[in-house]
Amino acid sequence: MSEVFAGRYELVDVLGRGGMGDVWRVWDLREHVFRAAKLQRQSDGAALLRFVRESSTRVDHPHVLTPSSWWADDGRVLFVMPIVAGGSVAVLLADHGALGDWWTATLGGQLLAGLAAVHEAGLVHRDVKPSNLLLEPTGVGAPVLRLSDFGIAARLDEPRLTSAAEVVHTPGYSAPEVRRGADPDPRQDLYAAGVVLIELRTGRRPGESGAPVPDGPLAGVIGRLVAADPDDRFASAAEALAALRAVPIPPPPPSAEPVEGFE
Repeated sequence: MSEVFAGRYELVDVLGRGGMGDVWRVWDLREHVFRAAKLQRQSDGAALLRFVRESSTRVDHPHVLTPSSWWADDGRVLFVMPIVAGGSVAVLLADHGALGDWWTATLGGQLLAGLAAVHEAGLVHRDVKPSNLLLEPTGVGAPVLRLSDFGIAARLDEPRLTSAAEVVHTPGYSAPEVRRGADPDPRQDLYAAGVVLIELRTGRRPGESGAPVPDGPLAGVIGRLVAADPDDRFASAAEALAALRAVPIPPPPPSAEPVEGFE
């Protein structure tokens, strides 16, 4: 039998690995369902405080995935959330490459809607990237995205857990001011969302300094999202979402190759 954590959650297999912990598929012995659970890998004080912050994060929104409970056992911490079985946007990109304007606008709109709720809750996510955007298993139907992994999220009204010289970010998705040690700001998440839209549209991963804005109907919105100066970006995720929704994007034609939203 596999390890059972806190007498309730049987660790089945690893779904993903991150800087702050591994995400496991676990079997809930009490409720007899599979769930996702993040198990802390690091034990220093700052890592533990980040874990506790993430476990206490609650954002009730259809495009946000936050923990439902947390447990401690033998010096380790595990928090549990619903399992999202459709893979991630990173998997979708690996399988299909560039996804076109409709998929870019649809997934981008759901991401911005989720970020609007996150920012309204006083949080900056700080790690928006395709592997943290999970998908419900909708088959060839319209996608349903959920923003996950709040392990390095920052509350705007609480002290930072890193110094200006110790910047936590994923290269390619972090705004220029983040790399200079700027304090967390919601507009940094907007920059990362813009880079994700570029990757959705082009199928190419960004370099350390981001990626050029592709031509097309979404160029104006994407260009403002990834502006080098945060004052030139949208003032909020809600404003960016309204601008994105104002761009007329027809659905893919029936003859287009279907994009499958499951592993």
